Amino acid sequence: RLLLYLKPYLPQLILALFIILCLIGTSLSAPLVIKITIDNYIMKGNYLGMLKMIALLIGIYLANWLLANLRHKILSLMGQKVIFKIRQELFEHLQNLSFKFYDNTPVGKIVTRLTGDIDAMNELVSGGIINMVSELIMLIGIVYVMFRLHIQLTWATLATLPLLIYMFTGVERRLLESERNVRTTATDMNINLEESISGVRVIQAFNREEYNLERFKEYNEKHYNACLNTVRLIALLWPGVEVFWVLASIVVVGLGGYWLIKGSITVGIIAAFMTYIGNFFGPIRSLSQFLQIIQRASAGAEKVFSILDTEPDIKEHPDAIELPPVEGKVEFRNVYFSYDGSEMVLKGIDLIVEPGQTVAIVGHTGAGKTSLVNLLCRFYDPTSGSILIDGYDIKRVTLRSLRRQIGVVLQEPFLFSGTIRDNMRYGKETAGDDEIWNALDIIGAGEFVRRLPNRLDTIIGERGISLSMGQRQLLSFARVILADPRIIILDEATSNIDTETEQQIQSALKTLLAGRTSFIIAHRLSTIRQADLIVVIENGRIVEKGTHSELLALGGIYYRMNIAHLDPALARSG
Repeated sequence: RLLLYLKPYLPQLILALFIILCLIGTSLSAPLVIKITIDNYIMKGNYLGMLKMIALLIGIYLANWLLANLRHKILSLMGQKVIFKIRQELFEHLQNLSFKFYDNTPVGKIVTRLTGDIDAMNELVSGGIINMVSELIMLIGIVYVMFRLHIQLTWATLATLPLLIYMFTGVERRLLESERNVRTTATDMNINLEESISGVRVIQAFNREEYNLERFKEYNEKHYNACLNTVRLIALLWPGVEVFWVLASIVVVGLGGYWLIKGSITVGIIAAFMTYIGNFFGPIRSLSQFLQIIQRASAGAEKVFSILDTEPDIKEHPDAIELPPVEGKVEFRNVYFSYDGSEMVLKGIDLIVEPGQTVAIVGHTGAGKTSLVNLLCRFYDPTSGSILIDGYDIKRVTLRSLRRQIGVVLQEPFLFSGTIRDNMRYGKETAGDDEIWNALDIIGAGEFVRRLPNRLDTIIGERGISLSMGQRQLLSFARVILADPRIIILDEATSNIDTETEQQIQSALKTLLAGRTSFIIAHRLSTIRQADLIVVIENGRIVEKGTHSELLALGGIYYRMNIAHLDPALARSG
């Protein structure tokens, strides 16, 4: 499957193969030139002829060096292009995978797939395969020429090969398993590293540095031991290659010397054989390295392709249409939903929200509030039932056109490393500075942005680390204002900010929500009293619906939740 990525580079492969054949030709001809130089010129005292042959030999080795350099450039460039394409393809695929994949896959594992595992494939596609073929051709060529020079000496030399072949086949399977273990332990270590860096504030706050160090040491030791095992297996190959070279050299010197004394062989043939054995040793050593490359690349490719083969749970219908600009009527029709296919998180949800209505969704932790709005965005699909916007089943419209008309502000604001302008343009890619300032001013964020040294060009760091939580949330709201959606979802959007910032946002929300359908999930019940409709969810079911005053009069779950939160207005009313 990995070889299919080389198909667009067939011309480069053909050129590289031609260069490799030329390289094989020069490599095979050099020992023959040495033989001729010794037998025909040195042994006969032809000094001028010897100099000419030495000049030819220098030319052969120079051509060999130039061809090898050109081959390396062609194959390396091709390999980098293939790796770039695979990495880009994997990242694009990751962008389209559903939330369910990310729910079950640690970030560290994904990062390892994009970096270490793809890098492990690099050596194989950067000429590894074609070089392996060329080395095999070289070996065949060397054996052929050796047979042409002296059949008996060639058979005697090759008699040392079975030991080497036995060693290679014995190590190969164990090496593949070891490389898989290296990749697995590297992934586990990266997962732990990512968690430790992301949670460093919690670690230091609870004095857990020593505990965390011990945990990382465990992962590091497992990876170290896996790498050490691979090194040991590779180390088994080198003695075998060295033994072959030594034994073959002894055979050539011993038998060759014997036949030389008897006059059935020349000094030039012995010299050529010694050179060919050295050349034979090189490809065998390279093949043992290629064996390691193949095992490492196979282990990496196996993990990369496992992600590429993961199908998104959320797929567009083959006949999906563009959702036109909507008024904002939303209907949930007998919706059931489960994350794992067994336990239902939402059960029989029936709800109609008219255009422009503000709906507050309340309930205890785990009741299913966030799950409900996640379905509206098609981050997940209902197990059964349907969701409609202006009469359009959201499963039959394109995801892009659906999400373009829905704005989401989450409890934990997420900003990207870069400038404030870059982050604001996530709401509207083509927004000019005037539009950005207008959105910031509506939500009340313009004041603090103007105080920053570089204003819209201020670099805010990873996840907006240089800003306060309140400032980050203000930018998240402003980003939604800039997107100008017809439907807005506020998922605990004001729960992590100070009272002053919340009051600032509450006053701006009147402008933001005017004429738009909105769903508000709020921890502070005091923030949702003015909602047109309050929906109470308990154990995945809608158990109460109505306005604030209607639900208080009902004296049910919503009433008890208000008492529990010690709502000031309710306390004053007695």
